[in-house]
Amino acid sequence: MSHTALIPSHRKPRRNASTTALRAGVAGGVLSTIAVAGAAGPAQAEPVTQTIEMPTITAGLSTTVAASAEATQQVALDLETQAQEDAAASSAAKDAKKAKAEAVRKAEAKKKAAAAAKAKAEAAERASRDAARTTLQKSTGSSSSGSTSAATTSYSSNATGSAASVVAFAQAQVGDAYVSGGTGPNSWDCSGLVQAAFRTVGVDLPRVSQSQSTAGTQVSLSNLQPGDILYWGGAGSAYHVGIYVGGGQFVGAQNSSTGVVQRPLDYDMPTGAVRVL
Repeated sequence: MSHTALIPSHRKPRRNASTTALRAGVAGGVLSTIAVAGAAGPAQAEPVTQTIEMPTITAGLSTTVAASAEATQQVALDLETQAQEDAAASSAAKDAKKAKAEAVRKAEAKKKAAAAAKAKAEAAERASRDAARTTLQKSTGSSSSGSTSAATTSYSSNATGSAASVVAFAQAQVGDAYVSGGTGPNSWDCSGLVQAAFRTVGVDLPRVSQSQSTAGTQVSLSNLQPGDILYWGGAGSAYHVGIYVGGGQFVGAQNSSTGVVQRPLDYDMPTGAVRVL
């Protein structure tokens, strides 16, 4: 025996003709079946007849649209109302500003008018007083030398208390200049001198002659006391004032020619007198 007789052979077994033919036939049949099925498949497919219902999306749409329109209209109304309110506020602010400016203008005009009226009244008072003084000087220019001497004679008052202080102050200013509107200390007008004299004793008199002529109790010229205020013209419409110092004499800021002087009453007889002290 050959030494390789027991070793299996590695060669593939031979297929016989019948087996091969059988396998070929089976394969051919399968392929034919597949081909026939593929050709006939599309032609035999049935059409799809099922209806798919889509969800309804219009449900409640009209309500939503209506609500949206109403909201839009409300917003428009709110905006219009706000615009009207803003316009009204702006107009009111402009009107208030205009009214304030007009009120300020009227107040300023009234203030200026009052100041002008006061200045006019004072000017009229000074003019009237100066005219009266001029007339008086002309009428007394031919006075006797005795009268002139008496007019310049000094007199020491025997007044006491507050009246003495008023008289002393007035006499201390004799020789000062007369200046319209003057209130001292070295120049005076008639009412400025009287006011300053009484201020030394704590009495605050009005500034002008008209008011000073009614500042106290009316007294007759036959019953005068030192410190009484003398006035020329009517009570409440006086154009000149002075201070009675006793002894039939007075001190007054007469005019720019004489200045502050002390004179007897008959030098320029006053119309009336008031007593403050």
